[in-house]
Amino acid sequence: MKVRSDSFDDNARIPGTFAYGVPDAVHHVRAGANRNPHLAWDEVPAGTQSFAVVCCDPDVPSTGSDVNVEGRTVPEELPRNDFYHLALFDIPADVRQIAAGSLQTTHNPTAPHNARYGLNDFSSAGNDHYGYDGPCPPWNDQRLHHYVFTVCALDVERLPLRQAVTGKQLRQAMTGHVLGQADLVGTYTLNSALSSN
Repeated sequence: MKVRSDSFDDNARIPGTFAYGVPDAVHHVRAGANRNPHLAWDEVPAGTQSFAVVCCDPDVPSTGSDVNVEGRTVPEELPRNDFYHLALFDIPADVRQIAAGSLQTTHNPTAPHNARYGLNDFSSAGNDHYGYDGPCPPWNDQRLHHYVFTVCALDVERLPLRQAVTGKQLRQAMTGHVLGQADLVGTYTLNSALSSN
């Protein structure tokens, strides 16, 4: 499989249009347009019955004690965790792309093409976030963040999952059903001292 985007190139910076937070000269960060980027895939394996798409940032600090604190930085060497920005599954087998801006944040698990959203990790108790929420890394993080968009071709039409599934649970449920997959990586930072190139 191959995956590409009209919104950014592989291993290039994600434009602010597709971010939850963008740089601000006074407050470090302000709200961005938070649109999902365009994704398209081809060279699909024979026997594909559906697709799933996840977006994961593996560079999220494992502790928040220094996050966004004036006069402090989040060290590059700090251990990191996965953070899911999108969990989308049961995409019909004849779909080959996702339009930019079509996966807005919602409290409804129903997605375009009669697919289903899982929860993204911006969710909290009583505040479910389905759909896409874009990058918003700590503005004082010394590490450049990487956003891995993974498209998986599956051998089942529908996964036996409840609606409020997390990205991690979606990955577990796909085990043994993945016929092929492809990644597209975008980078992003709110730290003015870093370069994403």
